[in-house]
Parts: sequence; structure tokens; C-alpha cells
Amino acid sequence: MSDPIADMLTRIRNAILREHRSVSIPFSNIKENISKVLKEEGFVSGYDVEDARVGKTLTVQLKYDASGDSIIRKIDRVSKPGLRIHKGFEEIKPLMNGQGIFIISTSHGVLSDSACRRTKVGGEVLCAVY
Repeated sequence: MSDPIADMLTRIRNAILREHRSVSIPFSNIKENISKVLKEEGFVSGYDVEDARVGKTLTVQLKYDASGDSIIRKIDRVSKPGLRIHKGFEEIKPLMNGQGIFIISTSHGVLSDSACRRTKVGGEVLCAVY
């Protein structure tokens, strides 16, 4: 697998289309940190790390509103293995007037775009969620 983050986002996207309540993803630290940011920003209801037969599994609990629509309307990979996208904190603008977030890998860890502007740190833009 050349891009495990894109695989994670695709699994979440497919689970939302099938209206699943949770999705299991092979574990890595970066995926756990992305899940943590999604939980902090209110896009997912939670996540768990469980031992599997080989390695660990990350289970993300998806969040739906009262009418059954997913909170995550769209989740896209921004920086790809063939084309990395880096931005400074002053270049990071709110996504859809603040309705969405960028998830950014920084020297301070994986942060949302608002946290990057608050701490004045930039980095690689991993994905956009809205």
C-alpha cells in the first residue's frame, strides 16, 4: 500500500455511503492522530485501538445527525505521495467559511487548521473534511 492515509479516508468514505456506525482500519500512529483530531472537531463520535491477530486495529465510530445524514459530508486527501502540499500558518485559510477543517501534520503533532493558526505553526496538509 503506497498511501495508508488515503486508504483510511477511503474506508471512512465507503462506510458512510453504506451507513455503517463504525469502521475498522489497520492501526498506525498517524491514523490515530487523525482520528483524534476528527473527534475533537466533532466529525466522529470516538475511536478505539484494539489488538488484532496481527498488530492493532483502529475502530472509528462514525457520527450521524437526527435525520440519519452523516456529519462528514466530504473527506478528501490533499497532500499525496507524488505531490506533497506544505503551508505556513498564515497561508491556511478556513475551509468553507469555517464549516470544514484541514488536518495538518506539524512539528507539534497532527493538528486542525484552527489549532495551527492559534499556535502559529504550519506543515503538510494531510486532508480536508467538511
